[in-house]
Amino acid sequence: MIGFGSIVTKIFGKKSDKDLKLLWPYVEKINNHFQKLNVLSDDQLKGRFVDIQNEYQATIKEAKENFKNKDIKGIDQDEQISIVEKEFLDSYMIEVFAIVKDAARRLSGQKFKVMGQDMEWNMVHYDVQLIGGIVLHQGRIAEMKTGEGKTLVSTLAIVLNALTKRGVHVITVNDYLAERDSAWMGFLFDFL
Repeated sequence: MIGFGSIVTKIFGKKSDKDLKLLWPYVEKINNHFQKLNVLSDDQLKGRFVDIQNEYQATIKEAKENFKNKDIKGIDQDEQISIVEKEFLDSYMIEVFAIVKDAARRLSGQKFKVMGQDMEWNMVHYDVQLIGGIVLHQGRIAEMKTGEGKTLVSTLAIVLNALTKRGVHVITVNDYLAERDSAWMGFLFDFL
């Protein structure tokens, strides 16, 4: 006997399949943009990131002036600024994710000392990690197994949301991994 859940799934499909169908165009756009970045020098790539930061600051400044002229203050202004900020970050997600992926590519093969151990950077974001980054940026939960690159996934959303210069907090229950991964991923953050 087929259960009700099986019937519903056959008719409407799995939610994860629907989610993936919605997210995949972003992954393709990120990868297309990533392919174009390899012609830039390191300084040009970093410069583009700084340009986006400056565009963000200018956008927020302009929005605040507009709200001031319209006499929007207090909580109403904060809510409106939050909307402008979200729209800005969403509109630059593809480019920033591509920049982060390219920065990871540029670090490949470099050796670093992390917590007294020699480590070589050998990570560039896979498509599934790009999907995880998109999901995190959207404020949703991305469940991944051990070894699938959760720490690298987080770099995407961290860098994008750090554009606001208000700070980004990453929480983990494992003190050792928190210390190791902050030092390790710090090389990527410092590169940018």
